[in-house]
Amino acid sequence: MRLKLDIDPDIVAMMAVEVAAGERAVTAAMREAGAELKTAWRAQITGAGLGRRLANSIRSRNFPKSGESLDAAALVWSKAPVIISAHDTGPLIRSKNGFWLAIPTPAAGKSTRGGRITPGEWERRTGLRLRFIYRRTGASLLVAEGRLNTKGRAVASRSKTGRGVATVPIFLLVPQVRLSKRLDLARDAERAHDAVPGLIVANWVEARL
Repeated sequence: MRLKLDIDPDIVAMMAVEVAAGERAVTAAMREAGAELKTAWRAQITGAGLGRRLANSIRSRNFPKSGESLDAAALVWSKAPVIISAHDTGPLIRSKNGFWLAIPTPAAGKSTRGGRITPGEWERRTGLRLRFIYRRTGASLLVAEGRLNTKGRAVASRSKTGRGVATVPIFLLVPQVRLSKRLDLARDAERAHDAVPGLIVANWVEARL
């Protein structure tokens, strides 16, 4: 006796279709998750008042770059990791040389090189000398003898009589400062991670329909 078994439809062909559907679903899900996480992180940064420029440092990339795969992945990162990490963790910052941290007041103005101005740069720019004032309670000071211009910046006085000259606090001196934690990136990352299975299922069902 000879038996013959025919399977209709072809199981191999069916499996190939399901694998292809799975590849599309996983790839689409990871792209969605990566895009949503990037958007969420950028929204957190701007919401914390850290500016659009820092928010735009958040980037994303999908793998594979083209085509579809069951091993698809998404990478979300920042091009300014040190700054982002500082606002995400709220670290304790100390002076490198073990002395003071110089925190500029509004009268100091901004650095021409970007970031915070240093006492040395301020003296070179204004031609004024800074004077140290120690205070037992509260921050000690670096002050200068000058006047405030219309923008509230300390500048050298042009008066020959000394009129309008005042002692202006330029820098606050503290031994250390704790940066406030303004971000919670792990929260959004966990949400994106937890949403992946549902995104895969949704895209798989949609692909079959």
